[in-house]
Amino acid sequence: MKEIEPDVSRCADRFAAMGAEPRLRIMRLLLSAHPTGMVAGDIGSQLGIPPSTLSHHLDKLRNEDLVGVRREGTFLRYTANTETLRELLQFLYAECCGRNRPLKAEEILKVKS
Repeated sequence: MKEIEPDVSRCADRFAAMGAEPRLRIMRLLLSAHPTGMVAGDIGSQLGIPPSTLSHHLDKLRNEDLVGVRREGTFLRYTANTETLRELLQFLYAECCGRNRPLKAEEILKVKS
């Protein structure tokens, strides 16, 4: 059996974390609120996700470093981790167009932080 590259395994775990429809919706919402992010209650209200379910989804995303969290008094503010998302896109584009004309990942993706 061929050994899986660490980058491939890590990326697969991150894509799997985003693979559930509610988590993908959360990521899109947090990206729309970038860079300030959103408090958990507002995420749940906007997406119609109950608090206990939302907590589960946010934990899954946080465990894969797809979102960051910081405490603001009694609230938790979540932000999309654009650096991790950039790494995922660079992973996907690493071999892009290599047979025709090699392109650097930086030429393909330009994410503002």
